[in-house]
Amino acid sequence: MVAALTALDEGRTPERPVYREAVRTLLTVLAERAPGRSVEVRVPPYGAVQCVAGPRHTRGTPPNVVEMDPATWLALATGRLAWSEAVTEGRVRISGIRADLSGHLPL
Repeated sequence: MVAALTALDEGRTPERPVYREAVRTLLTVLAERAPGRSVEVRVPPYGAVQCVAGPRHTRGTPPNVVEMDPATWLALATGRLAWSEAVTEGRVRISGIRADLSGHLPL
């Protein structure tokens, strides 16, 4: 994860395996700290998790979805970017009433 953050801090795109590992690691931490299946957090192309307690979906597109690019996810998860700022700037796409992750970030 440090390698991915260092690359981003230097204005570089991390190598694909490094980026993937950092994104997936932090998604796993989110799912562990906010267990549940009411929100799906997507960080294409590297991963997605279901988290946050509440009504569970079983088919199709879930009603509560959060989607963002990998750089935004790493910044949010590590506290380098505030949730409100990311939403205001359009860096996070959210749908559904449970899609606010501000209470779960940073990790």
